[in-house]
Amino acid sequence: MLDVKRVRENYDEVLAAVESRQHGDFGLPAVKALDEERRALLGDVEQLKARQNAASKEIPKIKKEGGDATELLAEMKSLSDEIKSKDLALADIEEKFRAALLNVPNTPDPRVPVGEDDSANTEMHRVGEPRDFAAEGFEPKPHWDIGTELGIFDFERAAKISGARFTVSKGLGARLERAVINFMLDLHTGEHGYTEVLPPALVNREAMTGTGQLPKFEDDMFHEDAKDLFLIPTAEVPLTNLHGNEILGIDELPIFYTAHTPCFRKEAGSAGRDTRGLIRVHQFNKVELVKFASPESSGAELDTLLAAAEEVLKRLGLPYRVVMLATGDLGFSSAMTYDIEVWMPSYGRYVEISSCSNFKDFQARRAGIRFRRGAGEKPEFAHTLNGSGLAVGRTVAAILENCQNKDGTVNIPEALVPYMGTETIGRR
Repeated sequence: MLDVKRVRENYDEVLAAVESRQHGDFGLPAVKALDEERRALLGDVEQLKARQNAASKEIPKIKKEGGDATELLAEMKSLSDEIKSKDLALADIEEKFRAALLNVPNTPDPRVPVGEDDSANTEMHRVGEPRDFAAEGFEPKPHWDIGTELGIFDFERAAKISGARFTVSKGLGARLERAVINFMLDLHTGEHGYTEVLPPALVNREAMTGTGQLPKFEDDMFHEDAKDLFLIPTAEVPLTNLHGNEILGIDELPIFYTAHTPCFRKEAGSAGRDTRGLIRVHQFNKVELVKFASPESSGAELDTLLAAAEEVLKRLGLPYRVVMLATGDLGFSSAMTYDIEVWMPSYGRYVEISSCSNFKDFQARRAGIRFRRGAGEKPEFAHTLNGSGLAVGRTVAAILENCQNKDGTVNIPEALVPYMGTETIGRR
């Protein structure tokens, strides 16, 4: 959520920043109009209450002096009725104002490139060189064919029990997914300073609103009606909201959390895009990284968050690149995002495997996450950050495609061999 004071005092600047996202003004003019109406009504109510207080002090004096307070009592009744009416109107405006503000995205960091879509993203660097399969005498297969031929994926039975865009992994396929998860968690907790958390996969409406999934993206979420709970689209939601409506001490910051969870997304509107295999599915595993930081340190924390996610791909020996997202490609809550894209041979291009974002105080304002620099000092909003460390299914897909052999087998990256107990996945 944007700082209302900032919107009020620097409206033109905020509007230009929001419009740089290339999708309109997101109702910011309505926010401004409602704020003005709200403040005017607040002023009216305060004046009425001041007159009411003054009148309530006059009445005893008049009665004590034997005077007639009838007119003043009538005025008090009229004031009371008017205050009640304006309080109701104010509550209605407050609700509309908050609803409008919740639908306005974060403003991009000034360093973010301005552009309409992902074509304006800026490549930061590349690591590793894609294999020359032609020089090895064969054409690389897509991971869904590799997994099916090796007997480690069963898409047909997944469709039978759940429908399209679900996967059953079995045998060494299931072990590979588990190996990737354990490797990532061990790396992040053992070397990068993250505390492992095992959060719920169902969260309430307040938590989803806190991180920015609601209200704007409710139709993209899987919802359980009876208790008004949502299946998490990412562990970012429960991890960030662990400190919702809390005031942390400055000595507690920064906080680093990591979690492995299943994630659930409807993927509405993505028909025809990466619909085969593990790239765009309704349920997938992910290892998430979340940070809470002070405003002055969040920029540096984004750099180390990105480095931690990159280290996974470096250890696995998978070629990748890092891009900074342009304003038109930026996520709703993010002020700045780096995407890590892994090379997928069958696609002939890089595919997103992690987004590392600094939300600054946007989520903290929605979720009430604050910190205090010292005793007696005014609480400030913390900065929150998160990134995938990494998307597990996409990592498995990248391993299968990049490490495949001409004879149909797949070599296991050295970092995963201790978790797998084998160096190769062979044919059935």
